Amino acid sequence: MSLIQKEIADFSVQCYQNNAFRTVTKADVLGKWSVFFFYPADFTFVCPTELEDLANLYDKFQAIGCEIYSVSCDTHFVHKAWHDASERIQKIQYPMLADPTHCLAKDFEVYIEADGVAERGSFIVNPEGKIVAYEVNAGNVGRNADELLRKVQACQFVAEHGDEVCPAKWQPGAETLKPSLDLVGQL
Repeated sequence: MSLIQKEIADFSVQCYQNNAFRTVTKADVLGKWSVFFFYPADFTFVCPTELEDLANLYDKFQAIGCEIYSVSCDTHFVHKAWHDASERIQKIQYPMLADPTHCLAKDFEVYIEADGVAERGSFIVNPEGKIVAYEVNAGNVGRNADELLRKVQACQFVAEHGDEVCPAKWQPGAETLKPSLDLVGQL
């Protein structure tokens, strides 16, 4: 079953951000665009490369009004320890959500019960708290933050211009399409 247009459930989790712990809830997510970026675990191999890639583009996500929430089933204490130990993770300024009870991983349907970790899932959530795009990768395949940024921009464009759609490889400022009978089978 598809998760598109599924409203995320209420939640309250701890996060590590900017050398501090705080609580993040669904109320904090509503009213702005968000990316929930699930990864298997702290202190692993592929995960730091992905989180660093996101950290390098965080200002671009912020510039378009989108918050990044990285999520693993580790605790906020483990997030801090990883931050303190890794030069790559020290670059992170976005919230690192702790999901040791698996409430988020289960709600987004990326929880691997046998291993107690989350799949590599990327979810774009609109300001109403609904999932509008997502992708789940095998644990051994890293993601691309540039493509995730492009997808957020496309989702934002379509939300603002409901009568237009974004073709493959669309970039902000490029031409869009207006669905019509005369376009069927022509492109």
